[in-house]
Amino acid sequence: MESFKWFYSFFKPYKKRYIFGLFLVTLATLLSFVNPYVIGIFVDDVMQNGKFGMLKYVLIGLLGSTVIKTSLRWKYLVLFEQCSQDILYNMRDKVYRKFMRQDFAFFNRNRTGDLMSRQIGDMDAIRHFTATFFAIYEAIVYFVVALIMCFTVNLKIGLYMIAVLPFTLILALFQFKHVEKCFAKIRDCFSSLNAFVQENISGNRMVRAFAKEDYEIQKFNKENEAYRQSQLEATRVWSNYIPVFEFLSNALTVVLMLVGGKMAIDGNITTGDLVVVYNYLWMLNYPLRMSGWYINDTQRFLTSLDKIHKTIKDKPSIRKPIEAVSKPDLHGDIEFKNVSYQPEDDENFDILKNVSFSIKQGQTLGIIGATGAGKSTAVNLLCRFYDATEGEITIDGIPIKDIDIYWLRDNIGMAMQDVFLFSDTIEGNIAYGDPDCPFEKVEWAAKTAGAHDFIQKMPEGYDTIVGERGVGLSGGQKQRISLARALLKEPSILILDDTTSALDMETEHLIQENLKSLGKKCTKILIAYRISSIMEADLILVLDKGRIVEQGTHEELLAKKGYYYSVFHHQYGDFREGRL
Repeated sequence: MESFKWFYSFFKPYKKRYIFGLFLVTLATLLSFVNPYVIGIFVDDVMQNGKFGMLKYVLIGLLGSTVIKTSLRWKYLVLFEQCSQDILYNMRDKVYRKFMRQDFAFFNRNRTGDLMSRQIGDMDAIRHFTATFFAIYEAIVYFVVALIMCFTVNLKIGLYMIAVLPFTLILALFQFKHVEKCFAKIRDCFSSLNAFVQENISGNRMVRAFAKEDYEIQKFNKENEAYRQSQLEATRVWSNYIPVFEFLSNALTVVLMLVGGKMAIDGNITTGDLVVVYNYLWMLNYPLRMSGWYINDTQRFLTSLDKIHKTIKDKPSIRKPIEAVSKPDLHGDIEFKNVSYQPEDDENFDILKNVSFSIKQGQTLGIIGATGAGKSTAVNLLCRFYDATEGEITIDGIPIKDIDIYWLRDNIGMAMQDVFLFSDTIEGNIAYGDPDCPFEKVEWAAKTAGAHDFIQKMPEGYDTIVGERGVGLSGGQKQRISLARALLKEPSILILDDTTSALDMETEHLIQENLKSLGKKCTKILIAYRISSIMEADLILVLDKGRIVEQGTHEELLAKKGYYYSVFHHQYGDFREGRL
C-alpha cells in the first residue's frame, strides 16, 4: 500500500487527463453497443417485416458509430501513452536523483546491475500497465453493460449469462495469489542476471587476462537458466488458468444457443433479439478470455512497483544538516578529535580507533601505512562519505556534521585511489568539477598534474575521447588526468589518495614541485605507500590497524627508528637518510 501511495504522487498531476481518457473509453465502449442494437432492428424490421425504408438509417447508424468510436479510440490511445511516458519520465528522474543523493553505504548494499534493472525493466513494467490500464477498464465496462443489455432484452437470458460470473471471480483470485510469488522471483532473477552481465562486461579485460571466458560463460548460463526457469514457472501457473477462462467464456455461447434457441422456437423471443444477444456475447466473452492476461499485467506492475520502492525508500544516513553552516571560502584548518569508525555490518571491528591530529591552512599532511590500515577511510570521513561513529572532525573549528554537505565537498578536490574517467573527452573529464571554465584553466590544471605533454601527443589532443572508465589510457595517464580534475577546482583542501603510485620517480617529483605552486591557501592531504611522495609533508601520520602509531616530520620519524624508519630503508636501502 505504501508503494502504491508513492506511485500515486507521480500519477496525481495527470489524474484529470487520465480520467478524461477513461471517459472517452466509456463513450467508445458504449458506442460498441449501437451496432448489435441496429443489427437487431435490421433483422426484425427490414428482413422479416420488409421495412426497406429503414435500411438507410441502419447503414447511417452502423457507419456513424464506427467512425466516432474509431476517432475516440485514437484520441484516448494517444492520451494514455503520453500520460504513461510523462509519469515514467518523472518517476525515473526522481529515482535517479534519489540514487545520486544516497551515501556510500547504500551502494555497498546494492549492486549496480540491480539498480539498473530498477531503472529499466521495472520502470517499463510500470509504464506498460499505466498505458494499457484502459484495456482492463474497457473490459469491465463491456462485461457490465453487456450483461445489463442482456437483461433488458430478456430477463431469463440475462440470468443464464450471469451464472458464469462467480466461477470467474473465484478463479481470478486464485490466479492472482499464485502468480504473485512467481513475478517476485522473476524480478529477483532478472536483477541478478543484469548485475552479472554488467559486472562481467565492465571487467572483460580481467576475464581475458586470466583466460576465463568459458568459466564466465558457464556462470552466465546458470544465471540465465535461473531467469528462464522463473519465467517458465510463471507461465505454467497462468497457463493452468487461461484454458479455464477460455472454457467459461465459450460456455456462454453454448448456453445462449441452447436457451436462446429454444426460446426463439417457442416464440418467447424474436429472432432479432436473439441476434442482438448473440452480438453482445463477444462483449461478455472478451473480458473472461482476457482475465488471465490482465491479472498477469497487474501483478507484474505491483511487483515492479514494490521492488523500486524498496530500493529507494531507505533514507541516506549522511544528510544535509537542518541549519547548515556555509561561507564563501573554506580555509582548510583540519582537526580530528578521538575519531573512530566502525562499519555498519561489523560493529566489532574498528577501521579507525581514537585518531587525533590537526593541520593548519596551507600545510601538507602525509599518511602512510600498510594496506587496510585505515588511510582512505580517514579522508572518506573528512568528506562525509561516511560519518565517524565516535569523536569529532572539524574544519576551521566547525564540526563537519554542521556544514552544508555539498558546500563542504565543493571545497575539497579529491583524486581517488580508484581512478574513474567518464566516456568523454579529456577536456570534459578534467573540467568535470567546473564544466563552464575556460580552456586555459583546463590546460593549467593538466600542466600542473604533468598531463599536458602526453595529452598533446594524442590524436585529438584535449578533444580525444577516452573509453569507458578510461580504457585506452595507461594507469599513470589516468592518475594524472584525475589529479588535473581535482586541481581544476582550486580547492581549499586537496586530497590525493595514492595518486602517483603508477608514475615514475621523475614525473612524481615534477608533480610535487608543481603542487608547491598552489601556495599556502590549499591544505594538502597525501596518502601514499612511497615515502618519496610524503617526505616533505609538514606532518606525517603512520597508521596501523586503524591507529596512529607514529607521527611527526620525516626527520623526526626517522629518528624514532620505528615503522617509518623500517619502510624507508626497505624502499631506499643504503641511501643516506633524508635524501633520495
